[in-house]
Amino acid sequence: MSRFRNEPAPFPVLMGATASGKSELAVRLALRLGGEVVSADSMQIYRGLDRGTAKPSRKERGGVPHHLIDIADITEKYDVYRFRSDAEQCIADIRGRGRIPIVAGGTGLYLRALLYGLDPLPASEELRRELDEAFDSESRFPELQRIMREQAPQDYERFRNHRRKLIRAYEVLRLTGRQMTELQKTRKKPECRKDARSFVLVWDNAVLRDRIYRRCGEMLASGWIEEAEHFLRKGLHDAPTAWQ
Repeated sequence: MSRFRNEPAPFPVLMGATASGKSELAVRLALRLGGEVVSADSMQIYRGLDRGTAKPSRKERGGVPHHLIDIADITEKYDVYRFRSDAEQCIADIRGRGRIPIVAGGTGLYLRALLYGLDPLPASEELRRELDEAFDSESRFPELQRIMREQAPQDYERFRNHRRKLIRAYEVLRLTGRQMTELQKTRKKPECRKDARSFVLVWDNAVLRDRIYRRCGEMLASGWIEEAEHFLRKGLHDAPTAWQ
């Protein structure tokens, strides 16, 4: 019994659609439970991308420590592998201080990696660097789309408009000779980690549409277009992942 008493309490993971109130609820829980927020949003990690990512302001954070926000420049590549490592470190550090991590997201791929583990399919850092250099740009992406349309039509149909995922699918194809979508069908479904509890915020569709409408209005009024123009001039289209 002592082993169970010494185990940390499961930490909450808040999920939901855009404008469903994840950030606000995370702050309220943190204030009530003595916690700190870990963002699972793939774009809020970038410094300066504030309006377009609906990044919570300092005031909206309510004095609660937030992690994995404003940790990278737009010129840096940030992917699910780096997120998983950073998030696990944050969770361990927060628990080490006797506080409760509260994950709020965000990005489905990041949440799945945190809850179920990383993609177990074959990978090669050397090959990925080669493919990133060859195809991870707006000008070269059409060539990758052409290759995948011819060599891996199922992967192309599934990931055709998502550059990072299509590059990953091509990596798997090069390593195994098989399409990633086919290999995923044969994969055993992983179990969710035991030290987390997931909560999905659900709204009536009409109410959620109204919340999104109001959110977009606030973002535009606060300078969303000007922010986008600023970072386009700074080379956003050529950024490794921030362009998304």
